[in-house]
Amino acid sequence: QVQLVESGGGLAQAGGSLRLSCAASGRTASSYAMGWFRQTPGKEREFVAAISWSGDSTYYADSVKGRFTISRDNAKNTVYLQMNSLKPEDTAVYYCAAALSGKPRLMEEYDYWGQGTQVTVSS
Repeated sequence: QVQLVESGGGLAQAGGSLRLSCAASGRTASSYAMGWFRQTPGKEREFVAAISWSGDSTYYADSVKGRFTISRDNAKNTVYLQMNSLKPEDTAVYYCAAALSGKPRLMEEYDYWGQGTQVTVSS
């Protein structure tokens, strides 16, 4: 069992930055690939970024590539999402998720989910 708790959301201006954190608990948390997804009301949850358990491989949605950076610190069982050059369309609830295996861009591959943290970007 893996528990995930997101933090770091809030309000930012367009062009600004925020850093999200996802703290994982559980003996094997560092063995999981981790991903960030986001969702706005009335829309499906969408992939944002993912990172392999080792941190060697990262994946990004085209909409955030070059602006967002995912990283992890396995010693702290924490995954980060550094969000720069924020845009109003980045406004969403951001969810952290953990997957033991599978394709990192697919929501259904993830086994555990956090409760989400709200990110609001004003223009």
